[in-house]
Formats: sequence, structure tokens, C-alpha cells
Amino acid sequence: MQHVATVFGGSGFIGRQVVQRLARAGYAVRVAVRDAEGAHTLWTQGNLGQVVSLAVPITDETAVARALQGVQVAVNLVGILQERRAGDFQRVQAEGAGRVARLAAAAGVRRLVHVSAIGADPESRSLYARSKAEGEALVRAGFPAATILRPSVVFGPGDSFFNRFAGMAARIPWVMPVVAGGTRFQPVHVDDVADAVMAAITRPEAAGMTYELGGPRAMTMREVLALVLQATGRRRRLVAMPPGLIAFQARIAELLPNPPITRDQLILLQRDNVVSEGVPGLAALGIEPKSAEAILPLLLARFRTGGRSQPSRYRSDTDSHLR
Repeated sequence: MQHVATVFGGSGFIGRQVVQRLARAGYAVRVAVRDAEGAHTLWTQGNLGQVVSLAVPITDETAVARALQGVQVAVNLVGILQERRAGDFQRVQAEGAGRVARLAAAAGVRRLVHVSAIGADPESRSLYARSKAEGEALVRAGFPAATILRPSVVFGPGDSFFNRFAGMAARIPWVMPVVAGGTRFQPVHVDDVADAVMAAITRPEAAGMTYELGGPRAMTMREVLALVLQATGRRRRLVAMPPGLIAFQARIAELLPNPPITRDQLILLQRDNVVSEGVPGLAALGIEPKSAEAILPLLLARFRTGGRSQPSRYRSDTDSHLR
């Protein structure tokens, strides 16, 4: 009998890679998303009828329960970078995560993988970080054998991290503004995160465990920008932005439909986003992380001066957030 997997948030940046791997592994895959029609491109990842998309808002108890009926494996990738309405972090990343876990247990799901974020902290001043931490707690309460994955910043084709900065460098002459230049990140490739999801599903020892996922190198924001400039062949002066000016710009940016930065994200940028010492990571799942330095020249080739100009074959997604 063919096993069935439901991937919540399966049309997103990480989700597309997870759906592809599950289909290759022989699963019938339900892609549970808000916009089922928009996820139709994923139907080609498997044989006819192997991958289907369902309209499942994670806030809808009935829809989530229906998506989990008859399922052996569930993966929750749903996350947001900013709130459209007050309380969205709580509804989506805390209550939504708990709902998936509780209903997965009730439906008899065998394995649940919940993708959270490095920096999840119940004591943080950031609403994002607090909601991620509460989501983890609710997952543990509802489905104790769940595997929790906490990635750092995730990069890859169409990401909203390296690609965003490369786009800025292409548009802004002479200088590149540096926000939180000393904060460290440990960028992890989207393939490695998707492979970690599959390892969490297949490895018995991963049940009930929490893993933090980071690439082979931790780097500051200044080093990130320098790497982007090197990969795209551009010369820009890196200029540190005054904290007060950044906070003012973030407050104004929040009036936009898709703000480039918010005050809540500024709080996150004050804390390192790297794997914690002693916490199991990719190596424990049998995965050797890919190096950003080795991949960026090809990843950002379309941004090079006089280089390739064709757009990426992957669209950019807002769910590739700071994790």
C-alpha cells in the first residue's frame, strides 16, 4: 500500500524541495496550502495523481483534520516573516503548529516533522521568536515523538536572503548599507534542510529529537554582503547604518504591504543566528552541509555585471525567512 504524506506549506521555498523528495520516495503527497490552485505546478513532481494540492488554512481546524486523515507522515513548514494583522504570529506559528500536532496524533500519524527556527525563545522581545518557541512547546505537548528542526537562514535558488542582497547591490550604486553588521548567521542550503526532513522521517532515532541546522561557516552580516559582492563582481562600500535611523525606517516600512524590514525583525538581528553548542545538527542526520562560498557564484550569476541576465527558474518566496 502506498504511504501518504501531508506537507503543510508545501508550495513554499523549502516545501517544494520536500514535496519533490517525498514523491521520489514513493509517497502520495498532499500539499496543504492556503492557495491550492497556486500550488498546481507541484503536481508534475510525481506520477499522475501522486501529488495533489488542498486548500488548508492552518487556522482551520476542520480543514487541517481532513488533510491528516489516512496519513502516515506529516511535515509542517508553515511560517511567516511579518504579520498582516495583529496576532498573526500567534495564530500561525504557535496555535497553528499546535493544531497540526494535536490533530496528527488524533489521526494516527506515525511521524511528524515540525520546522521551527534557530532563535525560537519564549523570553525574546521578538513576537516572531516567542511564537516559534510556543509553537515548539505545543508540538511537543500534542505529539511528543515529533522531530523539530531549527534551521538558520536558508538559501538556494530563488531565496530571499542572498538573492535579495544581490538585487540591492545591482540597484544601489557605490554603497551597500549594513544592518547589524556584527550579528552572525550560519546559512544552510535548502537541499540540506529538505534532506534533513527526509532523514527525520526515516531515522528511528530522530523521533522526539530537536536538531539545529546550519551551514559549515558562521558569518557576520558584513561578511555576508562582502560574499555577495564578490560573487556578483560588484564593488560597493559597506556602510554601517545608525541604529536609530534603521528603527525609524523600519517603522515607516511597516506601512507597506511587503516591508523590507520590520521592528520585530530588527530585534531578531540583535542576536546571533547560529547552531548552539552541543545541540545535534546535520551531521547527526548523516548530512554534510553545502558551502555558500562554493554555490553563490552560480546562484547569483544573473546579478553579475555583464553576466547572465536571465531570471532564475525558481520564483522568490517570502517564506524563506530568518530562522
